[in-house]
Amino acid sequence: MTRRTGFVWHEKYAWFDLGQDAGLVHPDGLSIQPDRHVYDHEVVRRFRSLLEVSGLLDQLTRVAARKASEAELGRVHPEAFIQTVKDLSDLPMGGEAGVFAPVPRGAYEIASLAAGGAIAAVDAVVGGEVDNAYALLRPAGHHAEPDRSMGFCIFSNAAIAARHVLEQGGLDRVALVDWDVHHGNGTQAALYDEPRALTISIHQDRLFPPDDGFVDQVGQGAAAGTNLNIPLPAGCSAAAYNEVFDTIVLPALDRFRPDLIVVPCGFDAGHMDPMGRMLMHSSGYRELTQKLLLAADQLCDGRLVFLHEGGYSRWTVPYYGLAVLEELSGIATEVVDPYLGYATTEGLGLLPHQAAAIEVAARNVSRVPQHG
Repeated sequence: MTRRTGFVWHEKYAWFDLGQDAGLVHPDGLSIQPDRHVYDHEVVRRFRSLLEVSGLLDQLTRVAARKASEAELGRVHPEAFIQTVKDLSDLPMGGEAGVFAPVPRGAYEIASLAAGGAIAAVDAVVGGEVDNAYALLRPAGHHAEPDRSMGFCIFSNAAIAARHVLEQGGLDRVALVDWDVHHGNGTQAALYDEPRALTISIHQDRLFPPDDGFVDQVGQGAAAGTNLNIPLPAGCSAAAYNEVFDTIVLPALDRFRPDLIVVPCGFDAGHMDPMGRMLMHSSGYRELTQKLLLAADQLCDGRLVFLHEGGYSRWTVPYYGLAVLEELSGIATEVVDPYLGYATTEGLGLLPHQAAAIEVAARNVSRVPQHG
């Protein structure tokens, strides 16, 4: 079954350049040689390039990115923070407005294009222009908290898009399923007291931020039960991720019954990623996408939007992204992931300590508010 899949891209996304770095260490001394920043703009460009050479790009529906207005950004971020980002963006060498989140010169324009691209994607789906959508955004957003940037993220793209559809899109509820290997702390912070949003984060335990993303963080006030954290031990394969979906994500979505599902989509749980220690591969991401498509069809007329987040392997991320977009569109290309054979975990299965961690997180599913 083929679907109308929207695709958001802007050339300036690949112009967001964080310069030199050495892991998370600024090379401002003489003890370590400066290197290319791990948040390499070539990752998103190679992703888009593979879509083009596979022939799939021409079969997607282009959704034009636009800048988010200050009012749209302001649904999540205070005016003072937005102004700080603008001011730093005007400096010759930029600056930093948070933790591990440089704001290079010109970043305000590109970051507002990323937030606006997220809004454009959800508007296209909610408005019926497309069935689902993938927004290949940069900079990422799920670490950006309301009053500070963090983890290479400036504005909280997914939270901004969620607030937009709740305030202007005529929707009653939205669910966000974040499978980036790092905790979606910014999305959580922005929506922690919002009962109309279900936020789910599947991440490597205590990776980044190391002091956030715990199972006892479940939302507050009227939103109690609407925040689910699933911290997993390092080394989880697709078997563990499928178990998480089957025992936590899908039952939680069924209870909450959202009008739209948004996926902050990081590919850094991949087996070759330098910023995580998980064992996911393109077939695993394909399987999870299939599950989300089925859930969206059953719960919200197929309304499903992917917003690109992390993923730092220039080699493998394009193949993960192609697998997701093949499933979203229902269009198979002739491209075969050449890294899949190296990533096979067949026979490994779900290990006991992984199952135990999932079982602990699954106890919060019963706290998710039940609708419908």
